[in-house]
Amino acid sequence: MTELELQELLDYKAEHPVLSVYLNTDPALGSSDVYKLKLRSKLKEVDLKDDVSVVERYFDHEYDWAGRSVAIFSCAAEDFFRAFPLAVSVRSRVRINPRPHVKPLADLLDSYGGYGVVISDKQGARLFSFHLGKLQEQEGYLGENVRQTKHGGGSQAAGRRSGEAGQTYHTEGITKRNMKESADFAAQFFAENQVRRVLIGGTDDNIAQFRTQLPKSWQSLIVGTFPISMGASHDEVMARALEIGEQAEAHREARIVETLITNAAKERGGVIGLGDTLRAVHEGRAQTLVIAKGYRPDGYRCQGCGYMTAQKLEVCPFCEGEFEHISDAAEQAVSRILRDGGEVEVLHDNDRLIENGKIGALLRY
Repeated sequence: MTELELQELLDYKAEHPVLSVYLNTDPALGSSDVYKLKLRSKLKEVDLKDDVSVVERYFDHEYDWAGRSVAIFSCAAEDFFRAFPLAVSVRSRVRINPRPHVKPLADLLDSYGGYGVVISDKQGARLFSFHLGKLQEQEGYLGENVRQTKHGGGSQAAGRRSGEAGQTYHTEGITKRNMKESADFAAQFFAENQVRRVLIGGTDDNIAQFRTQLPKSWQSLIVGTFPISMGASHDEVMARALEIGEQAEAHREARIVETLITNAAKERGGVIGLGDTLRAVHEGRAQTLVIAKGYRPDGYRCQGCGYMTAQKLEVCPFCEGEFEHISDAAEQAVSRILRDGGEVEVLHDNDRLIENGKIGALLRY
């Protein structure tokens, strides 16, 4: 599941209903027969026979049951079908809308998308790219060996470096050069793999030296560091990276919410609450939509211009069109802001956001 594929889903608008299915298939929690039974139960009330048939056929003949979940989007009437096996779990659900239901995917990409990990020592680095809980790419860089070799005996002349000092400076020079070349290699690797957040592993000393060698543009994307050996397994690296990444994400989310609440109170740069947020999204002023996970408010949408509101109005203030009821106004806001090139932050268990309306937006202007 890439940003490009998400954009394809966002741009897709059918003339017929789109069936969106998210199914948790974690092998540790049940067998394929258990999950197929759960799927049939959720599809029982879906009045889209062709789409139901396509989805069931996918699980019977194509899905390998190796992942922890899967997202499926089907509009059989227009020959549209997309399936995305995922290495992270999602809550099982079924939705029928004019567009694919993408809010859970936006949440996954926000929480687990685009991790770059580097483990560094004095000679080289191991590089990893993780996306949605899966190892995407790995590389390695090996520089000059850092050896404790002596270059001549100690000098007896006053004011001249001893052999031990000369050896130290030589070793430090090799280490610095290796670190610089490793950092340049890492920056190229991160760019090629569209990394959005960076974690550095190793000893405290090696982490500190490597960090200073990274270009400043990548230093700003470092979200955490952690101790780990150069010989750690892929699974260990990913587990530690996700653990540190989740901690860093929680701190970042807390800062976003405080900024949002402060800006909204000053009536400059932010809005909170469903009504003001929907209006900002419609007017194109919203840059970052902030929403509590699981928030699904009712709303109303103008059938003419698409304006959304928390309360039903007699006529649209923009085009005088009529309103229709929508069961998940937050989903519509997510789709709109992503199509407009904005960002979505889906927050988990943030009490401050819940206390302040469960939804808000940081504004462009």
